[in-house]
Amino acid sequence: MFSLLPEATFSSKPSSTQSPSPSPRVETAAATLNGKFYLFSGQGGVAMTPIDEQGSIWEYDPSSASWQLLSPRSREIHPAARSYHCTPSDGHDTTYVHSGCPEKGRLSDLWAFSVAHKEWTELAPAPGPPRGGTSIAFADGKLHRMNGFDGKTDCVPDGKEGLIPRSVSALLPMYVADRRWLVTLFGERDPSALGHQGAGKMLSDVWAFDVEKTTWTEVDT
Repeated sequence: MFSLLPEATFSSKPSSTQSPSPSPRVETAAATLNGKFYLFSGQGGVAMTPIDEQGSIWEYDPSSASWQLLSPRSREIHPAARSYHCTPSDGHDTTYVHSGCPEKGRLSDLWAFSVAHKEWTELAPAPGPPRGGTSIAFADGKLHRMNGFDGKTDCVPDGKEGLIPRSVSALLPMYVADRRWLVTLFGERDPSALGHQGAGKMLSDVWAFDVEKTTWTEVDT
């Protein structure tokens, strides 16, 4: 013999005291900063369009397992909602948002967000063409960008040598033997004819870029 638990126990409705959190989304970008991470826009909803939160950034604090939506002080100055963008940080107070796909077309703009002041600043745009799925990393006070997809072809990293053009690949700065390197891996080449609705040919190679010598070397894994 057994008895059922009260009906309320089975309810899946969130508590009124539950902290807010980002809506479901894909093709977003996030950055870590001072033990927290920050997420901007992305694509979601029934129509799978860029999620417009009026320039706000989501902050996640692992120590309290909680989300907070940081709204900019000025609702007039902020980057457009987008997907397939990239978001590095400077490790101190600033996260960046670069390139990506708004509802139509592609972007090459660059924005900086001060977490302490909750303010956006628009910086000089990157060299064209506008693109989505580009890779970016912050190192030694500079932003390093490579590759991406401009809607027709994948962008060549330096136009001369090195790895196969690609998009949506990883890019990580690191020191090896007291030298600064940028390491990139994976990504997509030959994008699908279905655009964002399909997947192209995927890559598994790893390359290292010597920042001082400006040369590429394939990593033997």
